[in-house]
Amino acid sequence: MKAFARIAAESDGRGGTRLAELRGESPLLVRRTGPGRVHLVGGAAGPLRGDDLRLEIAVGSGATLEIRSVAAQLALPGRSHLPTSRYEVQARVAEGGELRWLPEPLIAAAGCDHVTVTRVEVADGGRLLWRDDLVCGRHGEDPGDVRTETTVRYAGRTLYRHDLSVGPSAPGWSGAAVLGGGRAIGTVVTTTVADPALLGGEAVLMPLAGPGMLATAVGRDIRQVRAALDPLCAALDPLYAARSAGAALAVG
Repeated sequence: MKAFARIAAESDGRGGTRLAELRGESPLLVRRTGPGRVHLVGGAAGPLRGDDLRLEIAVGSGATLEIRSVAAQLALPGRSHLPTSRYEVQARVAEGGELRWLPEPLIAAAGCDHVTVTRVEVADGGRLLWRDDLVCGRHGEDPGDVRTETTVRYAGRTLYRHDLSVGPSAPGWSGAAVLGGGRAIGTVVTTTVADPALLGGEAVLMPLAGPGMLATAVGRDIRQVRAALDPLCAALDPLYAARSAGAALAVG
């Protein structure tokens, strides 16, 4: 299955944000859930082997866009002769624009073979809060193969570049050099300076070679990761906690 979605936000000229474009195809559906806020809705199971999903995001000058999801993304196995499932996210943030990417985790179900490729371009003077969480397998199962490739560029220079592979095709993924026996990992990339005291658990906050910082947390499960990173996200986005609690109601 192939699907394409695009979200474009621009200033409404009155200090708010207008969604100039909002379109998607199943299973990559998008829904407006508030001023400058969009939720991703899975219109079908997956991604499955053979799926090719692509999301484009554009944030104009003076606009603020927050993107969430109504549920975790579950990478599932499919017919073995089909190619690796792929989810590509491309985002651009103009000078004076702000993008907050705060979806639910990606879960690597047993037998899956999936890759997520993320490319973010932030203009000088743009702002970014980008969070990605990964869970290695559902309860009581080993994970399938998942690879994530993330690049964030600021003012034409690479700010953050990270690749991660987990699953049976990635020897040593659970060893001390990678997840250290953890089953979940979360990262937050922000162009804002943050205080390490904002972290709520076992995590690390490091400055990037440019504006902003990187926070990373590894835990036995996603609850530990959330306990570490949610306070940071809440400090950077004052409505984070309230929106997380009311996400289901907002979409319903």
